[in-house]
Amino acid sequence: MALILATQAPGEPEIFASLQGEGPSAGMPVAFLRLSRCNLACTWCDTAYTWHFTGDNRPHRGGETYDRKANQLELDVAPVAARIAALGQKRLVITGGEPLLQAGKLAELLELLPDISVEIETNGTVAAPQRLDIRIDQYNVSPKLTHSGNPADLALIPERLDAYATDSRAFFKFVIAEPADVEEVLALHARYRFRPGHVFLMAEGTDSATLRAREKWLSELCLQHGFRMSDRLHIHLYGDTRGT
Repeated sequence: MALILATQAPGEPEIFASLQGEGPSAGMPVAFLRLSRCNLACTWCDTAYTWHFTGDNRPHRGGETYDRKANQLELDVAPVAARIAALGQKRLVITGGEPLLQAGKLAELLELLPDISVEIETNGTVAAPQRLDIRIDQYNVSPKLTHSGNPADLALIPERLDAYATDSRAFFKFVIAEPADVEEVLALHARYRFRPGHVFLMAEGTDSATLRAREKWLSELCLQHGFRMSDRLHIHLYGDTRGT
């Protein structure tokens, strides 16, 4: 089976070069690979075209469902690796969807790209097998809080969070829509004892005005509790668009 990728346009895989917009690597030039499929369903997800296909009745804020054929593309690992290499970047960000659902094929892919540094953006519910794990330089883990609409027993798996919390490669990024959301982060921080400097709070929003308004009060909460704040640089630069 090939990798299942998201598309920028029908028939065109979402593989592109840009600046990383979020988290500890924000501002770095990178290659992006966006995969399709997810095991969660966040109501505010800004990449719902990777999972909210026609016939999926799980709630999403936009209410739109997407044609699977137009928004998914299967490619063997060799042409995917060639497209990534052609971008000429030293770092690769693998995102989704939930990339670790395709861990086996990702391991094959990265074996073809031995000289590139790799970040994986994950919701923190899936473990990477050793063949893949040894090729990952950074995990960007984004556990989903109550306002995501996902049940806690699906979104917050203690065994997985314990493992990521003790991995020095893992950074945690929490999407915050209201000040009360930070109370959930504090409870998780007390339970899992995340590493100092490894927790980011990021305002939920897909336009600059919303992000800036929320960052005003979020910055104060970061100061109060000692968390780092993540912007969404790509939203300010390119808007909420694919391939950016």
